[in-house]
Amino acid sequence: MTLEQGYFSGDQDYVRKQQILSRILRKLREEDLPGAPYGEQYFQNLHRRNVSVHTLKTAFTTIQGFLVFLQKCGKVDLSSLTQEDLEAFVESQQDRGLKPLSVKNNLRQVQTFLRYLIARGIVSSDALARPIRIKVPDALPRAMDPLDVKRLLSVTWNIRDRAMILVLLRTGMRIGELLQTRVSDVHLDERKILLWIGEKNRTGRVVYLSEDACEALRAWERRRDSGKTLLFYAQGRSSMSYTGARRVLGKYLEKANLSHKGYSLHGLRHTCATELLNAGMRLECLQQLLGHSTVEQTRRYARLTDKTREEEYFRAMARIEGRQSDERDRGSVEVPTILEEAQLLDPYDQELHEHHESLPAVAARAD
Repeated sequence: MTLEQGYFSGDQDYVRKQQILSRILRKLREEDLPGAPYGEQYFQNLHRRNVSVHTLKTAFTTIQGFLVFLQKCGKVDLSSLTQEDLEAFVESQQDRGLKPLSVKNNLRQVQTFLRYLIARGIVSSDALARPIRIKVPDALPRAMDPLDVKRLLSVTWNIRDRAMILVLLRTGMRIGELLQTRVSDVHLDERKILLWIGEKNRTGRVVYLSEDACEALRAWERRRDSGKTLLFYAQGRSSMSYTGARRVLGKYLEKANLSHKGYSLHGLRHTCATELLNAGMRLECLQQLLGHSTVEQTRRYARLTDKTREEEYFRAMARIEGRQSDERDRGSVEVPTILEEAQLLDPYDQELHEHHESLPAVAARAD
């Protein structure tokens, strides 16, 4: 991508965010929700801070839900908001059957909104006086079994689909990042893809392509419509949706008889990470490739299948088992040795006893 293309991409992103912001402000006015004017100010502030389109959308969905909840509870003035109202909102989310992580993320969005209002004197700081902690299971990343990866690739023969799945498997890209990748971002001669803006942390990075991923992309390059800007697109369209990509993977999982295992598009990213870690890549390097903000995020993969730790365990266990085996072997040898020594002492026991009886006489002569 040239510098001009980069600016063009940035302009498009800005225009898209402007459109999203306009829709958000319109909905807030139309629904006449409690504190709607403050909500408008909040989202305009998010836009000024240049948050991503994804952040704008998810924040609105959550804040809108929170304001609707307050409206149903009869709260028409945000200045009367209390800690109990926030706790009731969390309970309503749990009653709806949302997963703990979703409830926690929604709570965090609402708390950010309330901090904005507290800083402007609209809501009392008492509303956030007591922390609300939601315990979220610290689950391991769901990676594919190596044999299942082979089975999946063995049935994926469509040129576009194979290229897409292999790029996800070999680069660890998020599906959203791949679907936004342009042809000009791919540099096959250098075996890399430039991600100008990361999907989560807004930080650009470079990911690298394995030989099989390069071959698959070259095959797709020969077949794809050169007039399309994006690397991957659906039939009759200029892009591909997340739902469409998920449908593609689901088709091949079913074909490989792997549908029951619960593998997902994001699982391909997990698979790439665990395989690189098992092959000896350092956590710090893996962190950069995956686009994680902190190494702690990457460390979760070390808990999954860290071959170094596995090998050290079995090496140590072999020593333990070997030592116990040696001790058992020595124990079985020592018992007859003791018996043998006792038998050897028997002939001398009588002699020693006789000598013992003669000791007083010898002592008398000595006197």
